[in-house]
Amino acid sequence: MKQKSHIRLLKIISAYWPLLVLSIIAAIFFVVFNSASIWITATMINNVLIDFNDMVAENVRLMNLENSSANDKLKLFSNQLLLKDSAIETMSAVCISLVVVFGIKNIALYMKNITVSIVQFRLITDLRNKLYNHLHYLSLSYFNKNKSGELTAILVSDIDNMRGALSTSFQKLFVEPINIIAFLTLLFIISPKLTAIAILVVPISGAIIFGIAQSIRRRAARSQAKLAGITSIIAETLSSIRIVKAFVMKNYELRRFYAQTKKYYELMLRKDRLRLLSSPITETVGASLAALLLFIGARDVLVTQSISSEDFIRFILLLFSVLGPIKSLGNVFNELQNGLASADRVFSILDIKSDINDIENAVELNQFENHIAFKDVSFHYDQSSQAVLKNVDFSIKSGQILALVGPSGAGKSTLVDLIPRFYDVTDGAINIDGKNIKDVKLDSLRSLMGIVTQETFLFDDSVKANIAYGLDSISDDIIKKAAIAANANEFIKELPEGYDTIIGERGVKLSGGQRQRIAIARAIVKNPPILILDEATSSLDTESEKIVQDAIEKLMHNRTVIVIAHRLSTVHNADKIIVLDKGLIIDMGTHEELINKDGIYKQLHNLQFKT
Repeated sequence: MKQKSHIRLLKIISAYWPLLVLSIIAAIFFVVFNSASIWITATMINNVLIDFNDMVAENVRLMNLENSSANDKLKLFSNQLLLKDSAIETMSAVCISLVVVFGIKNIALYMKNITVSIVQFRLITDLRNKLYNHLHYLSLSYFNKNKSGELTAILVSDIDNMRGALSTSFQKLFVEPINIIAFLTLLFIISPKLTAIAILVVPISGAIIFGIAQSIRRRAARSQAKLAGITSIIAETLSSIRIVKAFVMKNYELRRFYAQTKKYYELMLRKDRLRLLSSPITETVGASLAALLLFIGARDVLVTQSISSEDFIRFILLLFSVLGPIKSLGNVFNELQNGLASADRVFSILDIKSDINDIENAVELNQFENHIAFKDVSFHYDQSSQAVLKNVDFSIKSGQILALVGPSGAGKSTLVDLIPRFYDVTDGAINIDGKNIKDVKLDSLRSLMGIVTQETFLFDDSVKANIAYGLDSISDDIIKKAAIAANANEFIKELPEGYDTIIGERGVKLSGGQRQRIAIARAIVKNPPILILDEATSSLDTESEKIVQDAIEKLMHNRTVIVIAHRLSTVHNADKIIVLDKGLIIDMGTHEELINKDGIYKQLHNLQFKT
């Protein structure tokens, strides 16, 4: 059974207990001196309103009491600190004490706030890092089922929403309950009867706040999901802006975006209607109760004289002071619901288990020497019962070139995705040098492979950083040699800042052929013994194809190569060609062997070369 988000958050927060203890101590100091500041303020007002001799007489009376109440003891204690020989000296002592108390109170407030802020920022940073790390741990099948824009929204917006909610919530949740308890304690000491009436506001306000907070959390969850949808549309549109413009789909995309933002607006407005309602309701209930207490208290002062004017002044100041924390706590619960709604989404991803994992005692595979063997391999994707590959059985020796050909949808890309374990086989096994790849550590398995695809992904960084991707300590000389081997050095030198030129998101500042050559240089730097090529030249013009093909041939030298061939001219020299159709191997052999058969390979060849 999964734990609720707030319990999980508390467990994470508990790791920072030294800072939290410091914050609690500071909060207690703040509450004590905050209460003292109100008490001294009441003394100051009383000192102005009544005759000094009456104050002295009252102090004598308090000193001579045999059975003093808690209220009497507190007043006597404050008189001993503040009451001097004259009214002006007493006022001077009160003013100095007020400055000192406010100074200490605010130092404690700063210490409380800064320690909680440190906890809050560490927590959010650790949580974002943990989520980002977890996304790398998940298998490709998860990303096939989820939109990248939505995951981005959770990683950025949801966690930032948690930070915004928790930044105020943590600070106030620590201090406001203690504040309320301290104020209520002082109120009870002054007048148990009036305090009993005042306490009515707590359950009434609490019931209102709780009901509104629960509704806000539901709406916050829906609004965050809607925001993720908006982010997904933005990411999708920006990544395919060329297609949007080419098909004149601006109005369609605008309508789609406007519909989502309208729904988000409606959700956010309904949520804020509730959030903004809790404060006026709580304040109205509190003000009504305060008015009632003013009437009852004034009657006790003026008619029955069961409470002194000084005590009544203190009671009213403390009463209005306690309404502030109650109101603030109500806002905290509302804000906290936003954070918890986002936490639900964050934890829902962290709870997902990858279906591609290292087994216990997985072995390292640091080199490739002999062969790769597919043993009766079948595969289907999670959401489908239809097999993409069926009983695939073949092997390739070290140093050989294997080509995969076949019509679209034959299963070629799926087959090569199984080798680095982007997906796991459904049945059968894939062995490298006699070891089942499921028994090999993922990192060591994938470190043996270099992959160059049709769609080359480059980062918004320098040419140098893209070629040396993932390698921290690599010399400029090695990078340049790789670029020369990839036929990329000439055009790189002509860029504005050479190897330090920033090439833009996905390498948009380069042509398709230039991007492919950078990707080939990256593979050369990695120097993998196994190379997987998803026909890297199929989308290039004739001139670029010739340059890139020359670079690929250099890259293929002395490596084991598996190439998905869309253009059959690239596989004439392959040591073995496998013909796939509907997930089955229907033929296998060299180019000469297959071209002399009346099969799919010959049909594809004749279609491409018009023979």
